[in-house]
Order: sequence, then structure tokens, then C-alpha cells
Amino acid sequence: MMRTYAAWQKAGLSPRSIADPFKVVPASLPRQTASQREPMKRYEKFADDIAELIRSGVLGPGQRVPSVRYASQTYGVSPSTVFQAYYLLERRGLIRARPRSGYFVNNNALRQFSEPVISTQASESTEVDVSELVFSVLDSIKDPQTVPFGSAFPSPTLFPLQRLARSLASASRQMDPRMVVTDMSPGNPQLRRQIALRYMVGGLMLPIEELLITNGALEALNLCLQAVTEPGDLVAIEAPAFYACLQVLERLKLKAVEIPVHPRDGIDLGVLAQTLERHPIKACWCMTNFQNPMGASMPEAKKRELVELLRQHQVPLIEDDVYAELYYSPQAPKPAKAFDTEGLVMHCGSFAKSLAPGYRIGWVAAGRYAQKIERLKLMTSLCASMPAQAAIADYLQHGGYDRHLRKLRYALEEQQSAMLSAIARHFPAQTRVSQPAGGYFLWLELPEHMDSLKLFQMALAQGISIAPGPIFSPTQRFRNCIRLNYGSPWDDASEQAMETLGRIIRSF
Repeated sequence: MMRTYAAWQKAGLSPRSIADPFKVVPASLPRQTASQREPMKRYEKFADDIAELIRSGVLGPGQRVPSVRYASQTYGVSPSTVFQAYYLLERRGLIRARPRSGYFVNNNALRQFSEPVISTQASESTEVDVSELVFSVLDSIKDPQTVPFGSAFPSPTLFPLQRLARSLASASRQMDPRMVVTDMSPGNPQLRRQIALRYMVGGLMLPIEELLITNGALEALNLCLQAVTEPGDLVAIEAPAFYACLQVLERLKLKAVEIPVHPRDGIDLGVLAQTLERHPIKACWCMTNFQNPMGASMPEAKKRELVELLRQHQVPLIEDDVYAELYYSPQAPKPAKAFDTEGLVMHCGSFAKSLAPGYRIGWVAAGRYAQKIERLKLMTSLCASMPAQAAIADYLQHGGYDRHLRKLRYALEEQQSAMLSAIARHFPAQTRVSQPAGGYFLWLELPEHMDSLKLFQMALAQGISIAPGPIFSPTQRFRNCIRLNYGSPWDDASEQAMETLGRIIRSF
């Protein structure tokens, strides 16, 4: 155990720094201010300290981590805290228990990946034409025998579909037939109240009049863009951006200006500020939490800065926040909407990624644009499915949504660890990988000579679907990048698919 203690000292850690959740771990770094810190439970802080030792190589594969008793006595934390920390590290795939021997670093523990490198230059405005590429990717995942690394959805096996079916049956029986007319738009009042309640629990008080139920988040995003743009207008989007965003721009005949996204912190506000000065931007479309495809999440201070920057230019923000509930930290990240004082932020969410895929129920908290968006909806699809709305409202009230979400988050975090470990084993050493704190996507930057479109075709021939980088850009950039989905339970087929992908990549 003294060897372990020496290793910890070598890494610049002290018993006191590990025991105190408000101390910065590396001794050489300055103390954080209260405003820079985010709340973290003691066991999570302790787990992160151990994880950092594993990632840095101080604790190597197969090496024993401090016993529960030793850690408790030496570092001033309770045995319960140590147990919780070790359980968390087990879920992450970093350590494993050996009967009557203690805890040891997993032989497949994650290596420290380099982050993808993103250009800090904004693109000039460009027409959008990506649909053919996107459709080829969507077609690739229709075969149930295909390994769905290219899918945009988590596995349906992770959702409480039987419990939802009971809610659907019950709600349909009890439904007042008059609702079909009276609740057409803005939507089921019970569901809107449940959504408003979840906003309130997260610290955001929204008037229920702002909330409009839609056919999934995609309709919400479409309506938001229609409300604030005309054909030919310029829209600031992320680079890389979710391909559905590009398809919406293409359909509405809008032009895109790409703003680079940092793999950890999200959209580059410096480049966005320059773009707003130089171009007549009519809207900004942004994923502030667990961005698809990068997985980036903007820190709270940066979200506040984003909202203020757009307020100065009176440019509306369309906030695509469909992965909001899929966070791995103990606390949900706030949306940019939380810092909106002028109704300029349209916050779009969905139950498709967290509860009910296929039910196609989303919503928008539309701010000052609520009435205009409601009228646009009445002009297009009238309303989302009434039974589906009633079913989700019933489930939210009685079905144990938060219990389901905790299980879902644990599953996704575990699956992320499995995929990262597989990348470390099978992919070239120069592979750069994002490591998001939520969602279910990894963004990989492969060696420069790679052509991800060719890789897509070669992988598909082996029964493996991936999402190639060019589908995430109107200028078809990111040729040597791919997005992988870890939203399905990890099994032998997943492992074999990663081995095959690695072999194909090495053959280029």
C-alpha cells in the first residue's frame, strides 16, 4: 500500500486534497474560486481523483487500488463514500473487484485519448445539399442484423416500452373525445404541466403558455426556423452539425454559416461574435448539451455569454436540447434558456431519446415566438398524436420517469466505457476521440489519409453501420472523421464490429 501512496504523491496528490472535495487535486494548480466550481458529491470527487490516476498511468492495469479501510482512514472519508466511489468506477469500467482481494485497475482501462482538432475559422455562407449522403446512412441501419454504430437513436431495449404501453391503453380509455378539438394546439394540458414542472425542478420557471407540443423535436426545430427566417437568409450553425439541421436548412432554402465546435466546450463564441458582426445572421441553431456529433457541453458561464452575445445583436437562439436528460454527472446541466431575459431563446426538447422512441412527442418553450409558432403548427400538422401525448403525461405522473432515467444513464455510461476501451484496443494509436459527459455519441478523428465515405461503404459490406464525417457539414468537411453510437448494450457482436472497423482503418 505504501507503493500506492508513493504513486499518489508522485502525481501531486495529498491525502488532504483527496479528502476535501473543494480542493483542486494537482497541488501545483491554483485554488478555484467559488464561482468556478460546480457542486460535486464527495464520492464523485474521490472517484474522479482515482480515475485521473488511472488515465495518467500512475495506477496501471492490474494494479491494486487502496482498500476501502485504508482509503477511509488515510484520506478522511467514510467507508460508505469509498464504496460509492468504487461502485462508480466499476460502472465506468475502470476498476473491478476480485473476491477476497480488493479492487484492481481493469486491464482494459481507458487510455488518455487526444481530443479531435477543430478549425477555428468560420466558413462563408453556403448552400446546403447533404440529403443524398444522409439517406444512404439512414438506409444502412434498417437491417436489424447491421451493427447500428451509425444510428441516431439508443437501443429501444433501454426504454420502458411495456410500462408506456399500459399508460397508452389507460390514457386512451379515459380520454375525453372533445380533447381532439380543444387541445389540438398547443397540446395536451396535462403533458404541458408535467414538462413545465420538470423545468421548475431544474430551476427554470416558465409560463405554460410558452410550451407547445410538437411531432418530435425535429418539428419544433423546423417551426422555430420558419418563424424567424425567409428563404435565402443566413443561419449560424455548428461545425460539425447534426445532419437533420442541415436537411432542415436545405428544405427551407436557407444558407449556413458554420461556426466551429470545441470537442469539450461547444461552439466557439469568438468566431460567432465575428460572424455576427460581418453577416446578417437571422438565427443561431445550437446544441448546448452533449452536442451531436461531438458530444460537447457548454459550461454554464459560456451559455450565459452565448445568450448575451445574441441578445446584443437581437438574434434568436434555437436551442436543440434533446439529450438534456442523458447526463452522467450528479446534476442536470442548465439550458441556455435559463439565462434568457428577452424571450429570444426557443428551447426544443423531446422524449424520443430519453423515454419513448417512435411516439414522436417533442416540445418547444418558444419565448416571444410562441404565438407565431403555434399558428405555423396549425397551418402544417395541426397537432401531435393525442393518445401518445396522454400516454406520456400519464407515465410522467405515475410511471417512475426519474428511476428509469437513472438506469438509462448508468447503462449509457457503461456502454461508453466499453466502446472507448475497444477503440484503445483496436484502432490506430493516433486516433483522436471525444469523451463526452453524457449522450451516446463519440466523435473520432482518424489519421489524415482516411476517407470516411469509403470506410462507410467497406464497413457496411461487413454488416457495420457508421456515420461518416461529411454528412455533418454543408461543405462536406471532416473527411477523416466518423461518429459512433454507443447507445446499444455492449455484446460480442459490438466487440467484433469494433475489431473489424479497426482492421479496415489500419488497411488504408
